[in-house]
Amino acid sequence: MRLLLDTHIWLWSVREPARLGKRITRELIDPQNEVWLSPISVWEATLLIQKGRVRIDLELDEWVAQSTVNTREAFLTNEIVLAAAMLQLHPDPADRLLAATAKVLGLTLVTADQRLLGLADVSTMANR
Repeated sequence: MRLLLDTHIWLWSVREPARLGKRITRELIDPQNEVWLSPISVWEATLLIQKGRVRIDLELDEWVAQSTVNTREAFLTNEIVLAAAMLQLHPDPADRLLAATAKVLGLTLVTADQRLLGLADVSTMANR
């Protein structure tokens, strides 16, 4: 399975793994699965760190390097941006970009966000 982590799922997996459901934990450690991360999530995390809502003990570049070591980087393309523009799920552009990334790259978006779960044409997996 090819899993794209929503930003909060990635942060929980790194900082608060107890917040992850049993199935998600199992899927993330399964060596058969590919775990993907969008640069949009890294950008969102850096904003949270800069605002003081997420605290880290390392320099930002070191923290990102350590936190992404077991993930594949999902690229951002014009096709993804255009697909995001077509998604009218809610006003958060980052969520639209993540959903579009999953759709275009054929990934399953792992999320706890009810607005993203069950989107037409986007494979999702709930944090349960």
